[in-house]
Amino acid sequence: MRNITDVGHLEHDADEGEDKIAKKARLEQVEPMEVAQYYTNRFHDAMTALNCLPPSIEPHATGHIMEQQELVQQILDNGYAYESNGSIYFDVEKYDKDHHYGVLSGRSLENIKDASRELAGVGEKRNQADFALWKKAQPEHIMRWRSPWSNGFPGWHCECTAMGRKYLGEEFDIHGGGMDLVFPHHECEIAQAVASQGKPMVRYWMHNNMITIGGQKMGKSYGNFITLPQFFAGDHEKLTQPYSPMTIRFFILQAHYRSTVDFGNEALQAAEKGLLRLMEGWKNLRRLQDGQQVKGQQPVEMKYVDDLRQKLYDAMNDDLNSPIVISTLFDACRTINTLVDKKASISAEVAQALQELFRTFAFDILGLMEETGHSNKAREEAFGKVVDMFLQQRQQAKAEKNWALCDQIRDCLAELGFEVKDTKDGCCWTLNK
Repeated sequence: MRNITDVGHLEHDADEGEDKIAKKARLEQVEPMEVAQYYTNRFHDAMTALNCLPPSIEPHATGHIMEQQELVQQILDNGYAYESNGSIYFDVEKYDKDHHYGVLSGRSLENIKDASRELAGVGEKRNQADFALWKKAQPEHIMRWRSPWSNGFPGWHCECTAMGRKYLGEEFDIHGGGMDLVFPHHECEIAQAVASQGKPMVRYWMHNNMITIGGQKMGKSYGNFITLPQFFAGDHEKLTQPYSPMTIRFFILQAHYRSTVDFGNEALQAAEKGLLRLMEGWKNLRRLQDGQQVKGQQPVEMKYVDDLRQKLYDAMNDDLNSPIVISTLFDACRTINTLVDKKASISAEVAQALQELFRTFAFDILGLMEETGHSNKAREEAFGKVVDMFLQQRQQAKAEKNWALCDQIRDCLAELGFEVKDTKDGCCWTLNK
């Protein structure tokens, strides 16, 4: 399950301010749902390019206002929320007396109070640490719904609790998100769940770390914010070339999900070469002749494949350690190269088992895929070098007046999609798209 937050984008450290989608809709004079749909479509396109599996269900916050209102009412009924001028706030101090607010982030209520800053309109709250479950909409606010308390909109934290419970039940195993959401968002989710149903909803919280550019946090205010389409097209002043979706995916997988990922041209170019090396290993593995035997060489036996399989599964079972998986696959590529060079032998049975193992981890688990076409810069350069080599042979054939060979090379290239043209400066080629 992956939810779309199309309402409730209030500032992270406050419950005041204008919803971010509503604000953009007002500035561009369009419907809020147009803004939400535009960015949802862009997100889906990027996820498809990166070969991310779609969720089983993708609920929208605006489609679950009723469930969020029911959640708020349950918390009110249990005495952990209060109404103030048509808005409903979660009573953090009352909750902290009966339970513990801060179990995920390790913060205490006193620390949270000390860190809170004075906010406009904080007089509605009993305590600065309290957060909005429902906000009364101001007259200029576009997105609003009727409720028993006021015409308004749900608070930022309600949607995950309400929709998660509806589709995954009162208890489910894993909740993901970025480390920047540990506090306050996920901390508030825990409090809402316990306050409404008397027990936690999530068993395991898994948080991925942040992306940096040149060691600096990515952000529009720093002038280093790069979108995925810009990475794919190379359309940013900080990029020296485009990077394919699989290069981006492979680069991210080279770091553990709880580690920071620092984007830079040198690192991305190294990832591009590493991915190419891995894909070449896969191609060489598929090209191995069944039952290949090399006299006098040590055979690759099934025990090698079994040991490799154990290493790969151990890495994934160690908190999804994708860097170790990639390193192990590179070790397999070295073995494959010895087979290609006929410095080792392999039976048909072992070759098939090795292929299945490689496919399972490289493609099914890591989600990599072979790239074709112009998006793969290294492949395009390789094609160009091969064509140039044939054209040199064609020039030599012309010099020797071997017109039959000259025409044969041209026709063969044409069948492969390359158009060869003779000019006064020599011959050139273009690839028919």
